Amino acid sequence: MNPKFAVSSMVSSAYVHIPFCRRRCFYCDFPVFVVGDRQRGETSLTISHYIEVLCQEIANTPSFGQSLQTIFFGGGTPSLLSTQQLAQILEALEQRFGIAPQVEISMEVDPGTFDLAHISGYRSLGVNRVSLGVQAFQEELLKVAGRSHSVKDIFAAIELIHKVEIPEFSLDLISGLPHQSLDQWSDSLEKAVATNPTHISIYDLTIEPGTAFNRYYKPGDHPLPTDETTVKMYQMGQKVLTGAGYAHYEISNYARPGHQCQHNRVYWENRPYYGFGMGAASYTNKKRFTRPRKTQEYYQWVQAGCKIDCEITPPTEVLLETLMLGLRLAEGVSISNLQAEFGEEKIAEIYQCLQPYLEKGWVKVTEGRLQLTDPEGFLFSNVILADLFNQLG
Repeated sequence: MNPKFAVSSMVSSAYVHIPFCRRRCFYCDFPVFVVGDRQRGETSLTISHYIEVLCQEIANTPSFGQSLQTIFFGGGTPSLLSTQQLAQILEALEQRFGIAPQVEISMEVDPGTFDLAHISGYRSLGVNRVSLGVQAFQEELLKVAGRSHSVKDIFAAIELIHKVEIPEFSLDLISGLPHQSLDQWSDSLEKAVATNPTHISIYDLTIEPGTAFNRYYKPGDHPLPTDETTVKMYQMGQKVLTGAGYAHYEISNYARPGHQCQHNRVYWENRPYYGFGMGAASYTNKKRFTRPRKTQEYYQWVQAGCKIDCEITPPTEVLLETLMLGLRLAEGVSISNLQAEFGEEKIAEIYQCLQPYLEKGWVKVTEGRLQLTDPEGFLFSNVILADLFNQLG
């Protein structure tokens, strides 16, 4: 067995999908279940039943490695869970896989969906990293995006997060929203920095099929910002955040020194991970598998024994995934690791494909690592990766 694979096959991370939302945001294509403004974990039988099935899935899943080093609760809106429900899931994970003492437990939270008792309860259960879905600091843009919270809710949520002293506080923003101006974007960046998070994520709006935005707008048309404007937004984000002491460590992510998201690095380094819940993806035993995206189909799949029915990922696909994910990181990918796993011939093909981008200054090689430049390489990453897929696939 390749010793490198023997190490990489160890699974020590888990993603847990909590699909419930008060409403569906206009840009969202995630598998979510809308419960309305009045329901949350303490009062919803729907949520309670889902947690029972989720814990059953966890109990049915084979263990492929060591105790969990990272756990990520994503959604949906995990902050709609009661403290008891979160405890129930963590107990199921502990019993099945074990949880390491220094585990990173991340939780996505939305403004207006939790109070001091909730966030204190999450903290007491070991949640040491929260990702707050702010998206914008302007009321009009929150309405345009279909968000359920207000600007007042944002600052109230931030105050609670600081009050309970959660060590890792990440804040999410979206650029390229309909009607969004450069002045508004600058204002959001400045307000985000002023709240003193340890980590900031910036996502450029993508119009996904099946979303409300896909019905309302066509890419490139007004009131969506022009491509020129979204490029300026990306450059502005990079300039403002790096100037404020945040390292641009991944295409969409910035962190203060020592505060990168360890769970997300598992994805970018193409390491294996468990996935649990409706629509969740996993990568274990060299197989990628996505669970059913609809509630009843997911329940039926769990009741049938949680069978992972898919093929082992072919080597060429693993190579392309490794490049696609690893080049998102500022540090890029190790050429020697690629050579050890995929051979010298593949390295030569990669260099041949990337030669035009090396000459343009979009790609560079530094200390044996293949990297995209910041910001040009990051801005044109889709072009570069599409070329790699066409020539190597």
